[in-house]
Amino acid sequence: MGYPIYLDGFASLPLAPEAKEAMLSAWMNPGNAGSPNLAGEQAARTIADGRQDVANLIGASPAEITFTSGATEANNLAILGAARAARRDAPNRNRIIVSAVEHKAVLEPALALRSEGFEVAIVPVDTCGRLDMNAFAKLVDEDLLLASVMLVNNETGVVQPVAEAAALAHQSGALFHTDAAQAAGKIEIDVFDLDVDYLTLSAHKCYGPMGIGALYVSAGAPKPSPLVLGGGQQGGMRPGTEPVALIAGFGAAAKVAKDRLAHDGAHCKSLIDLLVQSLQLRQLRFRQVTGDASTVPGSASLQLLGVDADELCARIAPQVSLSTGSACTSGQIKSSHVLESIGLSDLEARGVIRILCNRYQDREEILAAAAYIAEAYALSHLATGEVPQ
Repeated sequence: MGYPIYLDGFASLPLAPEAKEAMLSAWMNPGNAGSPNLAGEQAARTIADGRQDVANLIGASPAEITFTSGATEANNLAILGAARAARRDAPNRNRIIVSAVEHKAVLEPALALRSEGFEVAIVPVDTCGRLDMNAFAKLVDEDLLLASVMLVNNETGVVQPVAEAAALAHQSGALFHTDAAQAAGKIEIDVFDLDVDYLTLSAHKCYGPMGIGALYVSAGAPKPSPLVLGGGQQGGMRPGTEPVALIAGFGAAAKVAKDRLAHDGAHCKSLIDLLVQSLQLRQLRFRQVTGDASTVPGSASLQLLGVDADELCARIAPQVSLSTGSACTSGQIKSSHVLESIGLSDLEARGVIRILCNRYQDREEILAAAAYIAEAYALSHLATGEVPQ
């Protein structure tokens, strides 16, 4: 068992050994996939194999996969690029709708479209973090151009009703995007079952390398306008020399994730159940922020009562890696927009920790983490001086 025990899987997951091996092998070839020589052909084959494995993970065709520098770029390409391209074909549609709990990589591009004349509406969620389908349905009409609802939230792990939302959007003739960065490798994804036009992926959220992501663009959907110009790679939608080794690592991670999906899900669920039970036995006072909402296996968003989560995390930093529900903005501690959206006050959000276990952990690690968290909980307190009992 190594330290610190890593429970910050929503931020990034460990690199799969298979992905590391694939990248090391690819790095041995200096070829550029655009070069008409043997080294270039080998690089092109590596890219094709990686694209096939990523496509297989979500039930897509390789031709529908465009590699990007990560989920942030893929989300920007989906929101900005797709909205601009689609409006050329449907000039009377100008509404974009997104959920209140989207990642900033979706929210900020959507809001930026207001300066281009788009109407942008934000759909609320309930107190468990689930999309308010009634509010969503009221915004779906002939003015809607594009809707975006994430498949899994990056702070709470809540699984959203994407298939239902996509069906509603399509009934009005609109397009639909989902950010599936936190879903890949954790739950099954099938783009045909979801019936989405665009879908975002991130390699390092499914045991692949950082610095590589992908955008699925359905064969029947408008091709997003490129955000970057200067090359013909990937059909011109995302020009630039492809990072062969990163694509190889992404593909290898995707293949393993697909093969191990059921096993990993059961294993990670058992670990988070053990952690929660252990914290309860140690008499920590907390509540699960997500209530009865469906969440990805291995995840938990816990509001520790009477404790400042940032202080707790600082106490156990050498032993356990955790994330909290707050962030420092302009020198002030502010709760995340996700926790605000589900109704938590700044004070309540300051007690929230987010946890995601991973496939490489065992019961010994989880029990040790619970012990460290419980010890820190007993020592931590809010500014009021309250000491947990």
